[in-house]
Amino acid sequence: MNTLRVAMIGYGFMGAAHSQGWRTAPRVFGLPAEPEMAVIVGRNADAVAAAAQKWGWAESATDWREVIARDDIDVVDIVTPGDSHAEIAIAALEAGKHVLCEKPLANTVAEAEAMAEAAERAAARGVRAMVGFTYRRVPAVTFLRNLIAEGAVGTVNQVRASYRQDWLVDPETPLAWRLQKDHAGSGALGDIGAHAIDLAQFVTGQDVTQVSGVIDTIVKERPRVEGSSSGSGLAGTAGSGYGQVTVDDVAIFTGRLESGALASFEATRFATGRKNALQIEVSGDKGALAFDLEDLNSVQFYDRTAPADRQGFRKILVTEAGHPYVSAWWPAGHMLGYEHGFSHQVKDLVEGIVGGTDPHPTFGDGLKVQRVLDAVERSSENDSAWTRVASGVPVQAT
Repeated sequence: MNTLRVAMIGYGFMGAAHSQGWRTAPRVFGLPAEPEMAVIVGRNADAVAAAAQKWGWAESATDWREVIARDDIDVVDIVTPGDSHAEIAIAALEAGKHVLCEKPLANTVAEAEAMAEAAERAAARGVRAMVGFTYRRVPAVTFLRNLIAEGAVGTVNQVRASYRQDWLVDPETPLAWRLQKDHAGSGALGDIGAHAIDLAQFVTGQDVTQVSGVIDTIVKERPRVEGSSSGSGLAGTAGSGYGQVTVDDVAIFTGRLESGALASFEATRFATGRKNALQIEVSGDKGALAFDLEDLNSVQFYDRTAPADRQGFRKILVTEAGHPYVSAWWPAGHMLGYEHGFSHQVKDLVEGIVGGTDPHPTFGDGLKVQRVLDAVERSSENDSAWTRVASGVPVQAT
């Protein structure tokens, strides 16, 4: 296998980020196959053609079904709103295409289960599927996970995870598709809370088994987006009239891990002054580790086994060649950014496809997160009662 011809469905914010990954990864890493940016697909012919030219795709198209049916397409990358993930991913897998799908995996547990089942059937034929929880591939996050697995913090006693943004504080921000449940599935909970959940499960190696939480919508109505589109998902031009916000603005919940340890979670788009603050702190009986996406080249480490007069959180700069992914990039101290995670995602996906192994996170991992999201919503509807996350081992899960 020398070439993997890629079709990307969608061309918004995530389309730009994924294009960066496909364009850069083969020039940085020694990949076992060369990804070729064959075609980008969107509903607006002029807009998707402009995106193809800007981001380096060979051609553009407007019918994803026709593209998936093509014999010259090997990989389908899905960066559309969540309401179309299941239909596109299942069709692509059944057509024998490897699939990368943005998070959250779907808008409902039923959709996510159908996608995971389709991925399991496809895996038996050598077809791979991966969900895009890209923050796993920030070198500092992978390094933090490795340290916990090595016992650096000892027994995990408590986890604190949050993802806080402020882009909706202005009540006149237009009603983009991310604020509409029929497109997005949920609001802050599913869009950014999913990252916090996945990060907690990834770095600890433990699933969330039950939750108690509340979700709320702070601004109930917003200006409709001008024209027939629903904006980029993050922005748009306000038109006339107002429409109802049908998703949550903030979600706060407590979870219990498999070991019995407690975890607290927050997902909000109303944290004034916080632009993209994905944070996690894991406390154990031997130490603690913390990460903040707004300082993404480092972790904070507290070693409780050190002499008492030398204890305290210390910053570890995760830019050494021995750190995950870093050896392919720059000399120590030369920082990586947000976009590098998408190159790492391409690296892991291509290596999984060529190596015949399921690249992680699998659709089964995405289903696990979807079940937690569902449990939080059910808890909120039931006066924040403790609610068990759906039992059963998801197919293809780690």
